[in-house]
Amino acid sequence: MHSWVDGQPADSVPLNDRGLAYGDGLFETVAVKGGRPVLLERHLQRLEEGCRRLALAADHHLIRNEIQAYAAALGDGVLKLILTRGDSLRGYGINPGAPVRRVLQGSAPAAYPPGHETVGIRLFPCATRLAEQPLLAGLKHLNRLEQVIARAEWQDAEHAEGLMLDMSGRVIEGVFSNLFLVRDGTLLTADLNRCGVAGVMRAEILARAQALGIPVAVADISLEHLQQADEVFVCNSVYGIWPVRGCAAMSWPVGPLTRKLQGIVRALLDI
Repeated sequence: MHSWVDGQPADSVPLNDRGLAYGDGLFETVAVKGGRPVLLERHLQRLEEGCRRLALAADHHLIRNEIQAYAAALGDGVLKLILTRGDSLRGYGINPGAPVRRVLQGSAPAAYPPGHETVGIRLFPCATRLAEQPLLAGLKHLNRLEQVIARAEWQDAEHAEGLMLDMSGRVIEGVFSNLFLVRDGTLLTADLNRCGVAGVMRAEILARAQALGIPVAVADISLEHLQQADEVFVCNSVYGIWPVRGCAAMSWPVGPLTRKLQGIVRALLDI
């Protein structure tokens, strides 16, 4: 599947692209099933919020149409959309009205061991901490060096994901996923007002749980809270939900609420 740049087949961007120079932009990773982008509305909603906060002048109607056209051509797989602030001269100063550059890339469906979903996974306790920057918190911006460094901390097959804390020691998320706890029947996920990525699957799970009458909470999570959890799982918009069996000396069973939500998400991703 050829990449598209600004709606046309292409395999490169100019050297003075601000996404390349400064990480000045946003991206979305979208599962595609039968030519349809999964959770498209949630992806677009997050993208619009990111464009608003970064003052990116994006044509969201055009972006929607291009995503749908690219997904139809891809069929089944994973679509990645990158928006950058386009070309610039030397220096950090921006032209707020400059049109964004749109990059679409496609790949084969993600392949993970079936046991990640059925038996569950272990998390690697990452030493890399997430910096606290409320101006960027929640956005899926192009500056992902923290995740790159954290992912390099483990190479073994025993760990499928990493656990990331912030500089104050709060539990935030996985390296490429959001994290949920279950405690006394309540579904809990971290407050992402200081750092972290507000995942579209995280938002979908919170909405589905509330619709089912499951108590939910978004709050600060300590390592003590994590240790005392009845169930733990991670999620993202490509693989759905993976139960977490352990992290360092901590361990948890694969519980009933995790399995219930897995069934809901599996049906969503199998459209």
